[in-house]
Amino acid sequence: MPQVQSQLPVYNFEHQVAVVTGGLSGIGAAIAARLQQCGAQVVVWDLNASAKPGDARTMKVDVTNEASVAQALADTVSHLGRVDFLINSAGWAGPTMPLDEFTLEVWNRVLNVNLNGVFLTCRAVTPVMRSQGFGRIVNIASLAGKEGTPNASAYSAAKAGVLAMTKSLGKELATHGVRVNAIAPAAIDTPLLAQMSPEHVQIMVKKSPQQRLGTVSEVSEMTMWLCSDACSFHSGAVFDLSGGRATY
Repeated sequence: MPQVQSQLPVYNFEHQVAVVTGGLSGIGAAIAARLQQCGAQVVVWDLNASAKPGDARTMKVDVTNEASVAQALADTVSHLGRVDFLINSAGWAGPTMPLDEFTLEVWNRVLNVNLNGVFLTCRAVTPVMRSQGFGRIVNIASLAGKEGTPNASAYSAAKAGVLAMTKSLGKELATHGVRVNAIAPAAIDTPLLAQMSPEHVQIMVKKSPQQRLGTVSEVSEMTMWLCSDACSFHSGAVFDLSGGRATY
């Protein structure tokens, strides 16, 4: 039989403005590039902003700092007039170790980046989207937030918080034309995995029915659909991207 070639869906995001946090590497960079390909004006908010991915605008932003986020939003709206999409991809996995070996400092840092950072960006952008009567927020969470990953208690707890916050905010904005959803990937092949031990990564691979890591392209394609007009009756939802691993 002839081999069937896959073809990516076509999306048209012309005249729409997308903010991607953590958009200089990994999943965020793939999403930023795909949004640009689909015609969106992309603004990357990243703590390490020093180089441009393609022609995307970049801003040095610390998502854990309230003033930094507020300034980035003001600059984005000043230059581009609106924010249609917010993709929360900034994250820090932290060390892998038993819960009783975590210091409070490390625990707080993991939660600060992965949970408080999402709160601050969502809080900043929500009034803009509400006033527009349109918006899409996509929070990149993790399967760890649903299942709890051993030796990653802080990361699991933070991502569980993101999932709950997504459900809450999705309900709050349901009648304002704003859709808020989360993606819960299993292990994705990104530089973030370098923060984890090889043994820890291999355990995640073995748990996958497909016996592989996911790709950043697979995450970006799901994000495109969640940003599109086709995503009209989904809000406060969690979309698994786990190669069949998720059971609920």
